[in-house]
Amino acid sequence: MTISLIALAVLLILVFIRVPIAFAMALVGGAGFALLRGVAPAGAMIGNAVFETGLNYSLSVVPLFIFMGNVLAGSGIAHGLFAAGDRIFGRMRGGLAMAAILSCGGFSAVCGSSLATAATMSKVAMPSMRRFGYSDSLATGAIAAGGTLGILIPPSVVLIIFGLLTEADIGKLFLAGIIPGILGIIGYLIAVMVAVRIKPSLAPKVKEVQPISRPDMVSVAAVLALFLFIMVGIYGGLFTPVEAAGMGAAAAVVIAFAVGRLNHAVLWRSFIDSATASAMIFAIVIGAEIFSNFVTFAGLPDALADIVENHGLSAWTVMLLIVAIYMVLGCFLESLSMILLTVPVFYPLISGLDFGLEILQDPDALVIWFAIIVVVVTEISLITPPIGMNVFVLRSVQPDVSLRTIFSGVLVFWMADIVRLGLIIALPILSLYLVL
Repeated sequence: MTISLIALAVLLILVFIRVPIAFAMALVGGAGFALLRGVAPAGAMIGNAVFETGLNYSLSVVPLFIFMGNVLAGSGIAHGLFAAGDRIFGRMRGGLAMAAILSCGGFSAVCGSSLATAATMSKVAMPSMRRFGYSDSLATGAIAAGGTLGILIPPSVVLIIFGLLTEADIGKLFLAGIIPGILGIIGYLIAVMVAVRIKPSLAPKVKEVQPISRPDMVSVAAVLALFLFIMVGIYGGLFTPVEAAGMGAAAAVVIAFAVGRLNHAVLWRSFIDSATASAMIFAIVIGAEIFSNFVTFAGLPDALADIVENHGLSAWTVMLLIVAIYMVLGCFLESLSMILLTVPVFYPLISGLDFGLEILQDPDALVIWFAIIVVVVTEISLITPPIGMNVFVLRSVQPDVSLRTIFSGVLVFWMADIVRLGLIIALPILSLYLVL
């Protein structure tokens, strides 16, 4: 336990001094394993981690889903989603902010990346909101919060990684994310209504809504068709989640070509961006695997289980403590690193607890419920200061908007997320209804 805590402290120090998280985890994990077992076994462990991760067939879904999202982002389909959202909410005060949130949810359904969703929708929605007099805080807050839906609404790269870490059914994880994702959209829409009611200056009076154009309708239909194609294909037994990634990527290319928005530049940029993002993710996965092997050998999961048993902590208390730890870590670590770092430690602990609910007696149901809780907490971390990765993505796309302005804008959405997190913890059926 002491060795593991020292290693965690060293890891956080390395992160604070701006050592990339992938290399920090690999360095601490490799050095710690060498101290416990010796240099030769540590070298063998590191080599196996690199080799097995690189040849892991299941991880092929990561670059494929990322490529699918990049193709759709580059093809301009996001503009159609925003236009459709404007058509629905345009006659309400704050309607463009609601349209941005709804389009973020729709884009997330075919993207799987929160950062890509936030970056794409900021380019689409921000100019319109500024043109009609929306405050920068509400505009950026809505986009940053809406972008977090990318890691929950399927297909989700983070849920895929969680499934690989815990050997959970990725198809069921996708299905479990739908209702909490819809709750997130509803919560954000209510947050906009509350914000503009309390402070009307955040949004202008109702504007005249333009009818949705035919190309925009085609974009909406294309996104819906692609989402249904992936989900029906998985749950209809037509293909596995891994095969679904390949089918989805191919379908995205066909859709982008059919709507006339795919050219050589878009395709090449999609390849480059997908390769870059995939390389980063694989480096983090390898580093996390090395660190996980170290803390497991050091006995941290077993030590935590002994603490829970010896102190008589209830399962619900343990869950709340884990959520609190995630909230703190989310202020300093980005989402994927946080999940890869913590799930190997917390999952064995959670799987051995009894929450006293019949619905959670099934081990598969328990891990799916825990996965959704972890991902929702991770969503919250994406807009939590001082890191808030989505906030920094927006800052890079909109350099004239200060971080203080964006963080002030996301506050009301952060509060809506806390309410949703409480509901998901208290009512596991929200995550498991579609899975049972």
